[in-house]
Amino acid sequence: QVQLTESGGGLVQAGGSLTDSCAADMRTCTTYDMGWFRQAPGKEREFVAMARLDVVTTMIAESVKGRFTISRDNWLNTLTLQMDNLKPEDTGVYYCVATPFWSTSATRWDYWGQGTQVTVSS
Repeated sequence: QVQLTESGGGLVQAGGSLTDSCAADMRTCTTYDMGWFRQAPGKEREFVAMARLDVVTTMIAESVKGRFTISRDNWLNTLTLQMDNLKPEDTGVYYCVATPFWSTSATRWDYWGQGTQVTVSS
């Protein structure tokens, strides 16, 4: 059974930093591509970043490129999203996700964590 448990998030002023972490089961970390999506109130889920099973292949959405960094550790079974220079438009629920082959489409990701709230005040 795939287990994805997020931690982190919180409230920060614009320009600040937050870190979201995702703890996964060993099978997930050795089988699936993993990533992050977010959902703002009243909006659809949006691709943020992904790290492939090989750990080194990553992709960051244009909207957060240069500010967000994704990292993956298959030994510690963790996925991390470092968020710097946060903006109010980054506010939303952030989800850790996993799937056999990554996509920027939310419907292509099979497994979702419960999500963590990130709120950026102006």
